[in-house]
Amino acid sequence: MRISVTIFLTDETITPTRLARELEHRGFAGLYLPEHTHIPVERTTAYPAGGDLPPEYGRTLDPFVALGQAAAVTEDLALGTGITLIAQHDPIDLAKQIATLDHLSGGRFTLGVGFGWNVEEAADHGVEWRTRRELGRDRMALMRALWAPEPTAYDGPFGSVRASHAYPKPVQKPRGQSASGQPLVGPRTLIGGAAGPKLFAHIAEYADGWLPIGGRGLTESLPVLRAAWAEAGRDAGALQVVPYAVLPGAGKLAHYADLGIEEVVLQLPPAGEGEVLRVLDEYARYV
Repeated sequence: MRISVTIFLTDETITPTRLARELEHRGFAGLYLPEHTHIPVERTTAYPAGGDLPPEYGRTLDPFVALGQAAAVTEDLALGTGITLIAQHDPIDLAKQIATLDHLSGGRFTLGVGFGWNVEEAADHGVEWRTRRELGRDRMALMRALWAPEPTAYDGPFGSVRASHAYPKPVQKPRGQSASGQPLVGPRTLIGGAAGPKLFAHIAEYADGWLPIGGRGLTESLPVLRAAWAEAGRDAGALQVVPYAVLPGAGKLAHYADLGIEEVVLQLPPAGEGEVLRVLDEYARYV
């Protein structure tokens, strides 16, 4: 089982370069970073975990800049977002960022996408909350048109792009088709979110798998996802499930292995160098 980590990197934590070097030195598989552009002070949306929103949410580094630094000081460490708030991005700009990072890292990037929980943050980006999932789906399709080997136009319900020259292309090779028939080009794409029919339909339609936050309830939810995947005509062996932001234990990881899971992302504290390296040393037993 591959053991990766995630952390809220901020202006007050360990740096991306220091962390990336230490992860690769210790044999960890990958580094995934979350995203929040800003946290409005006047916020009515409740923090999903309950209680006060932790301060690191408003101090988060841009994940693509931080992962670019991590890529520059490592050779094999996988790099990912957990998650990119896809509805909050211009898809043409985002397609360029993703392709550039995947190109410069030698194909090491995983695009974790999600639809967010903070209504006010999304609203400042012009996102209408009730259609954010459909908007994210549309933006993925537009980006894949730009990543296609030949100039490919896209005209969707929320956006369009002319057939264009758009380089670099992502390093990762096409891997079949989505349920809608669009070639699966670009980096490995995992969708984050809570189990449910709408999420599973999106995963089965256009993603490579699921990033379940915390990894709870997989015994019950995995058969449901696999059924949706099969109904969409996807290859059963291609589905990837990567439990995310997990606090580890030997029994928990063994349970994931029994479920056929091949990668787990462990949660690091949003702390300075000393504390983060101490926790990495504790987690090293699972690598």
